[in-house]
Amino acid sequence: MSEKRIVLGTRGSELALRQTGMIRENLAARYPHYDFAVEIIRTQGDRVADVPLYQIGDKGLFIKEIEQALLEKRVDLAVHSLKDLPTELTPGLVLAAVSEREDPRDVLISRLYPSLEGLPPGARIGTSSLRRAAQLKKYRPDLEIVPLRGNLDTRLKKLEAMNLAAIVLAAAGLRRMGWEGWITQALSPEVCLPAVGQGALALESRAEDSLVRGLLEPLNHETTFWATAAERSFLSALGGGCQVPIAALGWPEKGRDGEALLRLEGMVAAVDGSQVLRLVITGPRQEAQRLGRRLAVELLERGARDLLGGL
Repeated sequence: MSEKRIVLGTRGSELALRQTGMIRENLAARYPHYDFAVEIIRTQGDRVADVPLYQIGDKGLFIKEIEQALLEKRVDLAVHSLKDLPTELTPGLVLAAVSEREDPRDVLISRLYPSLEGLPPGARIGTSSLRRAAQLKKYRPDLEIVPLRGNLDTRLKKLEAMNLAAIVLAAAGLRRMGWEGWITQALSPEVCLPAVGQGALALESRAEDSLVRGLLEPLNHETTFWATAAERSFLSALGGGCQVPIAALGWPEKGRDGEALLRLEGMVAAVDGSQVLRLVITGPRQEAQRLGRRLAVELLERGARDLLGGL
């Protein structure tokens, strides 16, 4: 790396490139004397696009190769979807900043039906996660869930190619791509609580690289940082991943005296949606990680341990 050249590492999907482009433009506007380049890195998750995530595990599935490039100094920072970043970071690397969150909700996409409630009995609905599948089955036990993998544009094409009544995706990706016109219905968190970190971008760097960490500091969105810190602490305390339906969403609240509070809702479900445990707690924003752990403990005491297989 020359003194003024900073390389951003990313996956090669259209969405990943759009997201990385957003970060690059932000950095270039702030630091015009630096040359910000983009390096595309293919990950394991890109190579096995037809296998459900829960069958192959999720520890670093979309980030491991990019992190290796970071450690080898082939790139200087990595841009990930935060929900892809494991709660336990690779030694030598740090989460330097978290971007301002886009709409964290899941959305329904259908060419024929106006809403989730309007789907006909037994409708085939495609989704890429056990988390979505479990909550959809809880809300509409009659639905047939069809596994759906692939990049965002691939999944949109499969709506018709697989003769599905609807598919469920994250709102954030569609909005960042300018594809809001595809959205039929935004699903309320009461129906489908989002994935941990959904809608936020993670900017990862080497722990030793004080220059890059300093450049990224202004990109850290404080409200999103605290909310997702609580969500990730909750997930970490449960010890779960994409093999178990787990969800969480944090959002800011104001206390009576103006204190900055954080409201955190968490969910653990049976894979078939037969049982869904949800709980909401509130606490000081600065205690976000402790709040996440507390929520996990309370859900474990209420039966989540059995759903997690004794983890």
